[in-house]
Amino acid sequence: MTIYINKCTLEDSCKLQEISYETFNETFKEQNTPENMNAYLEKAFNLKQLEKEISNISSQFYFVSFNDEVAGYLKVNTGDAQSEKMGDESLEIERVYIRSKFQKHGLGKYLINKAIEIAVNENKRTIWLGVWEKNENAIAFYKNMGFVQTGAHSFYMGDEEQTDLIMTKTLL
Repeated sequence: MTIYINKCTLEDSCKLQEISYETFNETFKEQNTPENMNAYLEKAFNLKQLEKEISNISSQFYFVSFNDEVAGYLKVNTGDAQSEKMGDESLEIERVYIRSKFQKHGLGKYLINKAIEIAVNENKRTIWLGVWEKNENAIAFYKNMGFVQTGAHSFYMGDEEQTDLIMTKTLL
């Protein structure tokens, strides 16, 4: 078993889009209407949007590979790239997605630890994320990784307003 993490570049945009569609559908399509899923996927994961995000110096994407196959990815944000104003001492984990066939191999933990490493290297005091209140498996995983709920915010899946729990982990 070989696991490694590589930073994404603009040349990875198409692969990132493919994995984004796949993992988001696997995770959320059963609980949302096809119309809302399609609207969100087109807005969040179109190539122009992903290229803009990859090019933002305040955002970073990383692929995690398992036995030489891309298994998922991580997106982190600092500064004004964060989806909520959490300040310059915070790093946001915006996305942690693992393809279903690679789940239960500890890859999510690798990605969270990569985010922690980035945050520590950038002298951040906290890391935080938003997780859908109905995603019980993810909430349990984040709690196990030392995150605690500190708030909530709205997330729009197409035209449906949903609630994301804000979970935070203090580093320093």
